[in-house]
Amino acid sequence: MKYLFLSIFTIFLFTACSYKDPNIKSVPSVDLDRYLGSWYEIARYEHKFEKDCKNVTATYSLKEDDKIEVINRCTKITTGEKSKAVGEAYAVDNTNSKLKVSFFWPFYGDYWIIMLDEDYSYAVISEPSKEYLWILSRTKNLDEDTKEKILKKLESLDYDLSKLIWTIQE
Repeated sequence: MKYLFLSIFTIFLFTACSYKDPNIKSVPSVDLDRYLGSWYEIARYEHKFEKDCKNVTATYSLKEDDKIEVINRCTKITTGEKSKAVGEAYAVDNTNSKLKVSFFWPFYGDYWIIMLDEDYSYAVISEPSKEYLWILSRTKNLDEDTKEKILKKLESLDYDLSKLIWTIQE
């Protein structure tokens, strides 16, 4: 009974409490073959599941069932402990720019690619409620011009830049 209540409460929480900003749009299309591989987290909005994390990476690979395996890794700043979360994602349409991602079945969250460099060197991930935000790069660091370009775009979409946590990458 306790688990049933927890499941119902979680579903309510994810569906009833999220404002959707109509200005948040995903990029027109994503070539999944180019998107797959490893990404370094440059910055994020802080959340319980990434608290105290540095050296955060996300690796995406195509599974046999055409879903995407997602492996997130981090090192805890305070303890040095390494952690890993494995999930799966799938594209919700043929643009491949809007995904549903789950690390705890049957719960899926929105993963929208809202910025993507033409050479796939960086990506910005969010979703319509703007509760989540990640800046990802193929390298451990972004040059200042690229960072400024991303931040200006996010500011124009009314993201709260003061909430960004800049990830330590060693």
